[in-house]
Amino acid sequence: MLFTKEEEARIVSAIRGAERDTSGEIRLFVEEFCMRDSPVERAAEVFQLFGMYNTKERNAVLIYLAEKSHHFAIWGDAGIHERVGFQFWEAEKKLLQEHFKRDEAVDGLCKAIHLMGARLSEHFPANENDNDNELPDEIIYG
Repeated sequence: MLFTKEEEARIVSAIRGAERDTSGEIRLFVEEFCMRDSPVERAAEVFQLFGMYNTKERNAVLIYLAEKSHHFAIWGDAGIHERVGFQFWEAEKKLLQEHFKRDEAVDGLCKAIHLMGARLSEHFPANENDNDNELPDEIIYG
């Protein structure tokens, strides 16, 4: 397993904190090897597989990690991608790459999740009367 129980708790806490001020949803999917030619293809597949496109505002984000393949990707649904564009995802990707190279995966994930939550809250602020958690916050292991 990539993360200890304490590290998992930190990541889940970061997801919950990031989602507090937004209707957006963030998930992390981890598997050993990337099962596609491209981690982006696999992220899109996982996004579909787990029905992440079913959020009310199409504002879910998936972080995909293939631990032993050393691959990762970020997949944002149409609602958020329309608003932030490729530059935002590239900045997130760079932040994660830098942390992964320094063997600081958990710190990098928590920072990226925090930034995603901040951006999601700009475009999809939480409605205090209706901010259901549409997707589970726990890490998915494939």
